[in-house]
Amino acid sequence: MVASFRRQTLAGEMLVLQLAIVVMVLLAVAAVSLAQSEATFDRVEGRRVSALAEQVAANPLVRSQLVAPLPREALAPLVNSTQSQSGVTSVTVADAEGRIVSSTDPTVIGDALPLGEGAAAGRGWSGELTLDGTLELVAQVPVIGAGRDNLGRRLGTVMIGAASPTMWQRLSGASSYLLAYLGIASGLGLAGSLLLARRVKRQTLGLEPREIAGLAEHREALLYGIAEGVVALDPQHRLTLVNEMGRRLLALPADCVGRNLADLGIEGRLRDVLTGDREGPAEERDEVVIRDDRILVMNRMTVVKDGRLLGSVTTLRDRTELARLEREIGSFRSSSELLRAQAHEFANQLHTISGLIQIGEQEEVVRYIRALHRRRQSLDVTLSRRVRDTAVAALLMAKSSQAAERRVRLRISDDTALDRLTPEDAADVATVVGNLVDNAVDAAAAGEPVDGGAWVEVELRQDAATVEIAVRDSGPGVAPDLAREVFSHGFTTKAARKGERGIGLALTRLVCERHGGEISVTNTPDGALFTARMTVSHLADAVAEGAGR
Repeated sequence: MVASFRRQTLAGEMLVLQLAIVVMVLLAVAAVSLAQSEATFDRVEGRRVSALAEQVAANPLVRSQLVAPLPREALAPLVNSTQSQSGVTSVTVADAEGRIVSSTDPTVIGDALPLGEGAAAGRGWSGELTLDGTLELVAQVPVIGAGRDNLGRRLGTVMIGAASPTMWQRLSGASSYLLAYLGIASGLGLAGSLLLARRVKRQTLGLEPREIAGLAEHREALLYGIAEGVVALDPQHRLTLVNEMGRRLLALPADCVGRNLADLGIEGRLRDVLTGDREGPAEERDEVVIRDDRILVMNRMTVVKDGRLLGSVTTLRDRTELARLEREIGSFRSSSELLRAQAHEFANQLHTISGLIQIGEQEEVVRYIRALHRRRQSLDVTLSRRVRDTAVAALLMAKSSQAAERRVRLRISDDTALDRLTPEDAADVATVVGNLVDNAVDAAAAGEPVDGGAWVEVELRQDAATVEIAVRDSGPGVAPDLAREVFSHGFTTKAARKGERGIGLALTRLVCERHGGEISVTNTPDGALFTARMTVSHLADAVAEGAGR
């Protein structure tokens, strides 16, 4: 019982379908054959009965009997002999009034002869008539007088009919070759369907249609049910699959499947990661890529089966929100590091003062404290005079202590001038300054020793609507082959030297672009120069705008 309800295999389904097609084709051939048989019968038998009717109508005996008075028994032998010799179904002779005077069916003698349209008008006619319940193909020919008294006069009509074979009679006549055709076609269909089923099963890895449908459903559920983007490429770099998340992260059109990466406008770093056209190990780590305003983490895997390259599959994760959280956490971490650096600096100074006191150098203690005071006061005065925004000034003050701990001198350019900004803009400017200073300090601390010690210089300039941030350092600079790509790759300056991953400069670029600005890097004789431009609102402008409302 269970086996009877078992699903049909692919080979079985193809066999049944193939046999059904063969039967339908044979039925259509049989119908065409019957139609051709009927047309052939009408053409051949129509000519034969017409010729036979003309022959009987031209017989002198028929003419003489039609003009003689009744009875006309002499026509009976002629009618019967004509039927027996020709094999027709009926032979009938009627007089000029249309009354049957002789026939192979004696029961109709004296009845009116059914005439066709042409025969009623005195002309010959052939067609189908139903006689005594039988459909016959008949020919009706007028009998024309030939004697001196009857020349040209219509004396009567001769009708000869041949019964039309029924459909079953035609099928029985053709059954032998139809059955042979059916057997041959069934055998060919069986062999062809088995061979086709084997080929299809090889191409579908032995899976049945229901299994293929299940895999397709599971794939759709898997691809569109995960939070990560998935992009698949063939060896020609054509997009073969992408889920909704991947299409949204890469800003692809709805009809992107089947199109080349170049047609979709995917170039540069993003294309290199998707295709694997880049230096270094291809699939050992995640790659950071910026697409529009998103920071994407991508991982590419090559798909190979039986030594044949099928393409690649790349997963994408949106790290933009995570990067924002990392930046916020980083600000707290940076604050703690700055406090620790300041505490370390103060502890060193206290240790120095304590040592001078212990050795009895009280005057040297006073001079040391005054020198520390003058240096701190000089930095405070410089920052407060040139950087009026308290958030940015406090950041630079803290970064100075952190740099000093790493034996890097942070100096403020004499051309620096920055007014107070709105809190939102001040936070973004501080983010850019902090990232650039951190990268510059790393580069300067890791660089070769220079005369006067390692240093980082910060210059802030502004006009009515923009702020320009320039950070120079005494480090080794940025490699020329990375100078143009460092921001799109999402590297930090440390990554530019060692090939490590990072998103510090990527965040800086996003902040600048969000403010309608840009960031660039160039190499100078002293080291690297990072320049960032941003559109900002000054605090006075914001207050005036709020008062106007």
